[in-house]
Amino acid sequence: MSTEDVAVQEFWDELRKSTRARIGLGRAGTALSTQAVLELAAAHAAARDAVHLPLDVDRLVTDVRERGLGEPTVVTSRATSRAEYLRRPDLGRLPAAATSVPTGRHDVGIVLADGLSPLALARHGAPLLGALAAELGDRYTLAPPVIATQARVGLGDHIGERAGFDTVLVVIGERPGLSFADSLGIYLTHRPRPGRTDAERNCVSNIHPPDGLGYVEAARITAGLLVGVLALGRSGIEVKDTSRGGLEPGDAGAGALSGG
Repeated sequence: MSTEDVAVQEFWDELRKSTRARIGLGRAGTALSTQAVLELAAAHAAARDAVHLPLDVDRLVTDVRERGLGEPTVVTSRATSRAEYLRRPDLGRLPAAATSVPTGRHDVGIVLADGLSPLALARHGAPLLGALAAELGDRYTLAPPVIATQARVGLGDHIGERAGFDTVLVVIGERPGLSFADSLGIYLTHRPRPGRTDAERNCVSNIHPPDGLGYVEAARITAGLLVGVLALGRSGIEVKDTSRGGLEPGDAGAGALSGG
């Protein structure tokens, strides 16, 4: 290997330390190296597994119950199978039946949804719930958790309205990528009801310690968003993250994420 080739290799080796993106992979002839091809295939297989492998609901119920927030309720969407869920996103936003969800006024309700990565919810759902309870429990009344399967974010609007949540937090498995397949997002919607749009929500994403956002930090950011939500009386694009300090709820540039 020439001096120039060594310098190029060292450059890419150093740059790869700052990103999980597949950069500077080099080549073998006119193609990628065998190692790079195999790593890509393995990442793609992991992402597919994360989407298709069903959530172990019984295990999650046990883990959630141990967090001490009350007996969890399990609901499902109108998607009757994983294949239908993937083909029909609209059915994932509609409840098969929400009558099993206990009603009553609560400041915050938390819905744990499998979304596009049941793997993410299985790995991180219960510990993230614990962090949210620790961060929010002293200031707000928290409803017993709801576990939702074959679920999209919009399913939380139906659950939240039925249950009487002032604000619903949908903790959901995010679409797997080729770097990580087990990332969670938290979607915050104030005064949930069917028909809420993505612009009326706030999102904290990329939750998957140790490589992504940690549970405690995600809970702290969520609490900061909730401060802004209650100050403005609504969630969505006008609400900013006040958790970093020095910003008022309506200030621009606070770094809130919105989406759904």
